[in-house]
Amino acid sequence: MSERENTLQKEFIKEENLNGENSLGSPTSKVDLNNLIKRVKDEEKRSKRQNIVISAAALSAVAVFGIILTL
Repeated sequence: MSERENTLQKEFIKEENLNGENSLGSPTSKVDLNNLIKRVKDEEKRSKRQNIVISAAALSAVAVFGIILTL
């Protein structure tokens, strides 16, 4: 086997490991449902926090604009 073929074979094996499938197409690793649920909840928390920050910034901008108009 040439060095090029060895390199290609190693890359193919790496891609299989990254995809989580073996050459037969079946999953090689298990997915923990608890971890997935935790990730979703964390993402929802981040999203809510980001929405609150954006809303507070928009409300502050409206308040400042209103104060400037009244002067």
